[in-house]
Amino acid sequence: MMHCDPDHIGDAFSLLSAQAVRDRAHRLLALGLRDELPHFRVNLSRLDATADAVLAEMRKNYPMGEIPFHSRWRHFMVNGRDRWAAIAEKVHWFNPAARARAEFDLAVVSVLLDAGAGSRWRYLDRISGLSIGRSEGLAMASLNLFAKGLFSAKPNDPLRVDAEALLRLTVADLEDGFQVTSDNPLVGIKGRTELLRRLGGLLASRPEIFAKSDTARPGGLFDHLVLLSQDGTIAGTKILAELLRQFGPIWPSRITLSGVPLGDCWCHPALSTNDATSELMPLHKLSQWMTYSLIEPLQRAGFKVDHIDGLTGLAEYRNGGLLIDCGVLSLCDASDLKLEHRVSSILVVEWRALTVALLDRVADLMRQRLDRDVTSLPLVKILEGGTWSAGRSIAFDRRPDGSPPLRVISDGTVF
Repeated sequence: MMHCDPDHIGDAFSLLSAQAVRDRAHRLLALGLRDELPHFRVNLSRLDATADAVLAEMRKNYPMGEIPFHSRWRHFMVNGRDRWAAIAEKVHWFNPAARARAEFDLAVVSVLLDAGAGSRWRYLDRISGLSIGRSEGLAMASLNLFAKGLFSAKPNDPLRVDAEALLRLTVADLEDGFQVTSDNPLVGIKGRTELLRRLGGLLASRPEIFAKSDTARPGGLFDHLVLLSQDGTIAGTKILAELLRQFGPIWPSRITLSGVPLGDCWCHPALSTNDATSELMPLHKLSQWMTYSLIEPLQRAGFKVDHIDGLTGLAEYRNGGLLIDCGVLSLCDASDLKLEHRVSSILVVEWRALTVALLDRVADLMRQRLDRDVTSLPLVKILEGGTWSAGRSIAFDRRPDGSPPLRVISDGTVF
């Protein structure tokens, strides 16, 4: 953990933004294009083939061209059925805000539980009878736990998440809900439990943010964002900035600057600056995934969300794996493919940052090929259409278990 002078608090908050992620990621890409990075080489001649793969996936997944946002809500679809909508439509919501608060509750907890499952874990969905792995399995497990009221402190109101319930959550609760056994291990189950418990403590400690209209709950953030909106409009980048500021203390002890927790932010020696942020590379993957997942509840409640493309691509192993598997990125030392790497390692930080910058390049190519602009085909739709599923498809083509090309040691709170 890094502690710096309180005078640098402005520097700290400058890293809590999508623009900081994008700017610094492109700085590392510029170094990579000059072959000045320690771990990766960049081959832009392979971008066209990558765009071909993404376009083929997009046309397969969305043949009519109607691509939704890349968000947690997509993972609640099973066999073409929207399982959250099926639950929500049976509820008599007092008003649109009541539903939005419940959807914020669900999205926040489900995203925080969505940090990689490992290749062995599966979730048996008793409604569809399907055995579902990875992110989709984590989504269904979290939705079912939410629907059963595990996160609620009110027995007569299961569709909510309360600070009180999170604070008493145990590892055994999640192991049971996620069907974890010795034969069905889930990566980082302890880390996920601790993260949700810290969330509970944070919610309880900030009633001015999270308990404006109810007891302390993640859905209180909806009311907070409503107050920040102007004429019924709020920027996607503003949502992220608020998430990073409000939820920052829940993340495991990593880097802090002037007492400000920087969350998914790591060190890379090539990012030298003349201020206190030198060598720091913010990525904010889960927070941006959460931001994308809060847009639709806001829209359903009647709000307009703009500047969505100010957010970045997600620095995770499907997007990053796509770039390695398609040959855009290659390791300087091929033996690193055989090793396990910590999330904090310079190699993984470099990989994730290059992923963010190169996704912008892929998006530009996609728009050129489809004769679309940023408004009609924002990055969030290209991710969904898209790079994430193309990365997964190619991973399963190349490796029987669908694992990423790089092996990363995670605590269940990053990937």
